[in-house]
Amino acid sequence: MIAVETGMVLAAGLGRRLRPITESLPKPLVPVRGRTLLDRALDHFEEVGVKRAVVNAHYKAEMIERHLAQRERPEIVLSLEESLLDTGGGVAQALAHLGEPFFVVNSDAVWVDGPVPALTRLAQAFDPAKHDALLLVHETVWAVGYEGLGDFFLDPWGVPRRRREREVVPYLFAGVQLVSRRLFEGEEPGAFSMNRLWDKAMEQGRILCLVHDSAWFDVGTPEGLAATDARLAERYPST
Repeated sequence: MIAVETGMVLAAGLGRRLRPITESLPKPLVPVRGRTLLDRALDHFEEVGVKRAVVNAHYKAEMIERHLAQRERPEIVLSLEESLLDTGGGVAQALAHLGEPFFVVNSDAVWVDGPVPALTRLAQAFDPAKHDALLLVHETVWAVGYEGLGDFFLDPWGVPRRRREREVVPYLFAGVQLVSRRLFEGEEPGAFSMNRLWDKAMEQGRILCLVHDSAWFDVGTPEGLAATDARLAERYPST
């Protein structure tokens, strides 16, 4: 298994779908069962030995910065975005603080680990010689709070194919990935989506997906947040 010592939490979004909660609070600081989304992501990093975490911030960045100052581990680097850089651009801006390879986690990705932590499973499955990206996916039908059509089909080896128009597919991207710096080679600074980089990796056959083996929650809306709180209280009261 490769050692992964750095990671990034994407925390710069506006959280529009979670209004009115996010009118006064940035989405990463929204609590789920008393613990913020941002701390939940950083807790996962700390559990698997990540030593440095980059957190990007834009909307209500000063609140995120004050909150992070209270945390001792992992080491935190704040990456401020004067204008939103989207997922790929935000990571590209922070590359100087990230190792090889590194985790990227959406701040609103809420999951319960199975017998082996999901991040550890990604590190075990990642082959630097073959992969530029390894995405954690979840079965669409079992995702709490999720109402979308999914993102990918997978072949028996975990190779993804994107959902086509009017298709419903079995797997959604769970907001957790392990990526190589190679994925960003040739990219100019600015705003762009990780989707563009995934498409490039798909064309080159250098991306795989790993299916999550426990619960996953979509907290993108007030309804999804309420459903997540209720399910965690019912099934996973210690989380």
